[in-house]
Amino acid sequence: MAVWIQAQQLQGDALHQMQALYGQHFPIEVRHYLSQWIESQAWDSIDLDNPQENIKATQLLEGLVQELQKKAEHQVGEDGFLLKIKLGHYATQLQNTYDRCPMELVRCIRHILYNEQRLVREANNGTSPAGSLADAMSQKHLQINQTFEELRLVTQDTENELKKLQQTQEYFIIQYQESLRIQAQFAQLAQLNPQERLSRETALQQKQVSLEAWLQREAQTLQQYRVELAEKHQKTLQLLRKQQTIILDDELIQWKRRQQLAGNGGPPEGSLDVLQSWCEKLAEIIWQNRQQIRRAEHLCQQLPIPGPVEEMLAEVNATITDIISALVTSTFIIEKQPPQVLKTQTKFAATVRLLVGGKLNVHMNPPQVKATIISEQQAKSLLKNENTRNDYSGEILNNCCVMEYHQATGTLSAHFRNMSLKRIKRSDRRGAESVTEEKFTILFESQFSVGGNELVFQTLSLPVVVIVHGSQDNNATATVLWDNAFAEPGRVPFAVPDKVLWPQLCEALNMKFKAEVQSNRGLTKENLVFLAQKLFNSSSSHLEDYNGMSVSWSQFNRENLPGRNYTFWQWFDGVMEVLKKHLKPHWNDGAILGFVNKQQAHDLLINKPDGTFLLRFSDSEIGGITIAWKFDSQERMFWNLMPFTTRDFSIRSLADRLGDLSYLIYVFPDRPKDEVYSKYYTPVPCEPATAKAVDGYVKPQIKQVVPEFVSASADSAGGSATYMDQAPSPAVCPQPHYNMYPQNPDPVLDNDGDFDLDDTIDVARRVEELLGRPMDNTFDEVEERHEGRVTSAHSVHVLYVVAGLNGPALAHRL
Repeated sequence: MAVWIQAQQLQGDALHQMQALYGQHFPIEVRHYLSQWIESQAWDSIDLDNPQENIKATQLLEGLVQELQKKAEHQVGEDGFLLKIKLGHYATQLQNTYDRCPMELVRCIRHILYNEQRLVREANNGTSPAGSLADAMSQKHLQINQTFEELRLVTQDTENELKKLQQTQEYFIIQYQESLRIQAQFAQLAQLNPQERLSRETALQQKQVSLEAWLQREAQTLQQYRVELAEKHQKTLQLLRKQQTIILDDELIQWKRRQQLAGNGGPPEGSLDVLQSWCEKLAEIIWQNRQQIRRAEHLCQQLPIPGPVEEMLAEVNATITDIISALVTSTFIIEKQPPQVLKTQTKFAATVRLLVGGKLNVHMNPPQVKATIISEQQAKSLLKNENTRNDYSGEILNNCCVMEYHQATGTLSAHFRNMSLKRIKRSDRRGAESVTEEKFTILFESQFSVGGNELVFQTLSLPVVVIVHGSQDNNATATVLWDNAFAEPGRVPFAVPDKVLWPQLCEALNMKFKAEVQSNRGLTKENLVFLAQKLFNSSSSHLEDYNGMSVSWSQFNRENLPGRNYTFWQWFDGVMEVLKKHLKPHWNDGAILGFVNKQQAHDLLINKPDGTFLLRFSDSEIGGITIAWKFDSQERMFWNLMPFTTRDFSIRSLADRLGDLSYLIYVFPDRPKDEVYSKYYTPVPCEPATAKAVDGYVKPQIKQVVPEFVSASADSAGGSATYMDQAPSPAVCPQPHYNMYPQNPDPVLDNDGDFDLDDTIDVARRVEELLGRPMDNTFDEVEERHEGRVTSAHSVHVLYVVAGLNGPALAHRL
């Protein structure tokens, strides 16, 4: 819920406090009429202490004034007239007030929003109903910004204390020099006559005693000031370390985790702008405190006073060096990861970014970043600080890039646009591990100066699997999916659990499925039950029965499913592939049931009228989808069509194939077929039967029939059937009548009536020429079916029909 809506519900003292936030500096009417716009702006992303951010603040001021003017212009009627004048006046007032100091507007609105949220939170006793994730994150961001404000104040306090110490010490040195001058005057008294010498000596002694006493007191005061300042710096550094831990170990690690899950199809990791703003504030505050500590050390060296201060300053100096080193190291990150399935000799890209580059003036001398590929074992050695320099596992072309500073956004980054993995050196594999299970990583490293020290900075990409052929992509993707989904924070590269719970795998599969198919229709409870039955070879239909079961990596993508020659992942990936390439709209329409086996399909259809059909993914063929339908004949009640694959749909779409089969009437459970699929039918232009193409050829058409079903259904009806009993492809106008004479000799059969594949190909090549379609992939399928599948009782024939002839239509079975 918007903050302003909740703020208007405040009562009593809280309401008075809220009202007191407003005045001439920012009228409450502006807050009311622009509440949505105000709360949608990134006020917290602006660094109030950075003069370069003045441009952003000016843009916000201009935006605020424009919104007010726009709101004023839309006011109509008698009441609207007065409001129009008032809002116009406020626009002018704000413009005049903040035109020369837009940062003050940002500070003002941040103060208002922070206190409104605090009052609302206190009124709700911190127990807002349901408390969405966005509210929780907003609360956390408020806490981070509040801590920054506290750090700013304590840093300003230590700066004031340091100036006070410096002034005190400078005066002490002046008085100390005065004491030295008095001592010199004592030596000169010997030249005076006794009476004058006695008089002068008494006065000098009194002055010296008084000054010595003052110097002793002031020395103790100075020492106390130094100790207090060092103690304040210790507390500041404790708060700084705590804030840095929240930003780097919580927020930045969460961003990296989101980036990792995005590789599995999760939501985008989001912008780095807010994180960069926080990291830059950290860098600035750390740098200010580091400079203060160095100045304090210089004051101690200028005027040594025995005590514990030297040791305290050495300790805080070491601490702040560690803090700044950790900040720079952690903020050298990969903004755009390289592809995690990396094919050799193929161009790829990546982007590296230093979140604190602008604040530490690294951009003044832009460093070069180098990318190399290393193995999992080399990555482990690197994190152990073992010497692995120049020890790589391959060669990357175009692997060096200079970081560029973008003034408008304040980002310092290196964009590798044309990298290519020329070669890879694989290590010895363990046991049954395949090459697609071997993980590598891209190491990005750079060297630049921070605080006068030349340091080397490194960061590792997410694990990548290197392939040399597209056929390896399937299994490589499985390795990446498992790693991205189940990697634990702070792991040793690139350890992942060998077993995970089934619900964890369900979440990963559903995320990947929706991303690959590009659909909001994910895996349902029934789909997950089917997948569990398939994976565990179980018959239980209750999802809860699988919640406590574990899935090993071997079960997922190393061991074949029982009775099959493929793994669980290979089957699932085939389903995603055919949906993504050819069936996505039908899946989104809910026209594909998909995840049911043959017996379940029959159980669903048994009480449905004849002609009811459903589409399910094949159990026997990867990426196959089959039609199961009910038609009660003398031979059988349920019919299952040979599975279609991607190759089939590249020839003729699913919608057109279903349109060809007129006896398929209802999409399960009871939706008329044409209502679901007609919008996807390929239109056939209306042409006279005698029309010819420009080049003199007649145009053929492709249609699909199921001869054995036609015969069975005709026998059941007591008649005879030919191919003509099948409906033509759906068209935008009535189609010419195609006639077939079964008594005519079939040119693709030899004299004994046997199927001759060579003659079939010769004839089909001619038809392919007429169609203008390539035939290479098609005849791979023909050969496969000729070897035993085309004669199946559930086979499909594709007809090339040449229309417009004055005699029988020419048709050849393939």
